[in-house]
Amino acid sequence: MRGTGKAEIFVMLAHPVSHAKSPGIFNEIFEQKGLDSLMVPLSCRPEDFETFWAGITAAENIRGVIISVPYKVAVYHKCSAAHDRAARVQSANSVRRLPDGSWYADNFDGVGFIDGLRAGGHQIAGRRILQVGAGGAGASLTYCLAEEGAAEIRLADIDHDRAAKLAALVGKAFPNCRIAVGQPDPSGMDMAINATPSGLKATDPLPMDVRKLTPDMTVVDIIMEPAETALLKAAKEIGCRVQPGRPMMDFQVEAMSAFFDIERKDRSHG
Repeated sequence: MRGTGKAEIFVMLAHPVSHAKSPGIFNEIFEQKGLDSLMVPLSCRPEDFETFWAGITAAENIRGVIISVPYKVAVYHKCSAAHDRAARVQSANSVRRLPDGSWYADNFDGVGFIDGLRAGGHQIAGRRILQVGAGGAGASLTYCLAEEGAAEIRLADIDHDRAAKLAALVGKAFPNCRIAVGQPDPSGMDMAINATPSGLKATDPLPMDVRKLTPDMTVVDIIMEPAETALLKAAKEIGCRVQPGRPMMDFQVEAMSAFFDIERKDRSHG
């Protein structure tokens, strides 16, 4: 029986949270595995975050939290320790409770993305890559692409300063990867990635100049819904290989499940 007084509680935090897929996905996993656990979607106004997080920390049976926009940075700074993946981008998309009641941060955006590309048979090492979007998820992707051996990354973002800062940090960490800020133009690239929210709505503009795509390119979108964004549709019509957003989420769920130790195999997690 699920939802007893002994249940371990997980939270999905976002504002708004109505679009979040994680609660449904994890509750289905808990059901399938017969676990007495629940994931609850919660939201709060940004101005109420401090009060909200104090309450989350005070609730002793909350084991872990998945975090989305706009709280990834704020929650990261509430943690007492973090994996390098989270520390280098100063952003968390998952935190778990430590035995002393404090929080440990990690970030699986890049992990899920890279694992999804691998599963789709897409090569990263030695590739020239256009990435549009240098925000929360985008920052994790850039680091992981460089770490995987991308030869060149052209980083485009509407916030030029944000992109330039990220390019400098990643370039310092991975000097073998040529990285520069440029326009959302895939010319000369092997792979083009949309790491922005553009495409969630039918009225959104295309995140890159699709007229410059060629059939030998791979086009990737991290958006889950719609499953085929306008960008992916245009790319398929040109003859490009495409990768939708769902695999990234699926592999993140796998990594988060291990991070949270949902089957309670390691009691040192707290």
